[in-house]
Amino acid sequence: MKISTPGRICFFGEHQDYLGLPVVAAAISLRISIEGGFRNDTKIQIHLPDIGQSASFDLSQTLPYVQERDYFRSTLNILRRRGFVFSRGLTCEVRGTIPINSGTSSSSALVVTWANFLTRHADNPTELTPKELGEIANEAEVLEFGEPGGMMDHYSTAIGQVIYLESRPRIHVEALTPRLGTFVLGDSQQPKDTLGILARCRYGMERIIGQVSAFDADFSMVNTPIEALEKYQTLLTTDDYNLLKANVEDRDILREGKALLASDTPSTDFDQQFGGLLYRHFENLRDFKQTSTPKINRMMEAALKAGALGGKINGSGGGGCMFVYAPQQPEAVAEAIEREGGKAYIVTTDSGTRVDSY
Repeated sequence: MKISTPGRICFFGEHQDYLGLPVVAAAISLRISIEGGFRNDTKIQIHLPDIGQSASFDLSQTLPYVQERDYFRSTLNILRRRGFVFSRGLTCEVRGTIPINSGTSSSSALVVTWANFLTRHADNPTELTPKELGEIANEAEVLEFGEPGGMMDHYSTAIGQVIYLESRPRIHVEALTPRLGTFVLGDSQQPKDTLGILARCRYGMERIIGQVSAFDADFSMVNTPIEALEKYQTLLTTDDYNLLKANVEDRDILREGKALLASDTPSTDFDQQFGGLLYRHFENLRDFKQTSTPKINRMMEAALKAGALGGKINGSGGGGCMFVYAPQQPEAVAEAIEREGGKAYIVTTDSGTRVDSY
């Protein structure tokens, strides 16, 4: 059996989910697959030729974690706690086209794929819904190891296409069905600075919200209009005020973007509007959240000059990937990104985790 799962890009809401705000994300046509079947013993043998590694362990033994982020074992442990039984070994091979460690959810796609593969090969096989697989993957990747992170990566890769996700006050997922053209993903091939970015975008914002809330008990990241922020300007440093304002503006950009993507009668200038909203989000990420890099900025400007209609940095930032919306001449846009030293992928939105072959 072969199972595959897509990577993902975030349209709107980057660095907002941990502040209690929603996101809009999309699965892309770069995927990770696991192909294999049963063995005649109780061993699990996993081959990862793309990175020159392998993993193996025995189902007849307990499965303590032997390395950081031991996702193959953690997924099995989570499934066993949920009542799945595994007595037969498996041999499988992992392959993928999603850039690794670049903000396009390669690890989440891997865990979703593994969960989908395992639940179909248990002694009590069950075909779970994409939402259920996303929840299992989040538990195995994030909760089991006490990692920071929300549900966006797991739901968007498991469910596929375009989703709107609220995490507070309760999980709410809504499938969106816009007619979207081509995107170009650009991998800067620079390592991400996840911890450095989180120090500013998450912990810095949590400090600012606490400071503003102590001053004004009615302040809300969800409801306070952007026009009302002026009264906090003397309370905060210029940098903190600009960061707060950028986050509130990004909240409003997401609302505009969701309405645009959910419209049953898209306007004649839909592509331009969509691209423009992406770029407004990017400007806030670049100028105030400071998640971009000089190289990614050059890749973005080159892509826009080549015909892209807008785009943004993707993922935690400080390196990793950006993407642009390029429904026309995506090849020229990809070439422009590569001239600036990036690796370009022409992609479209794609389905979620699926069985490719039996």
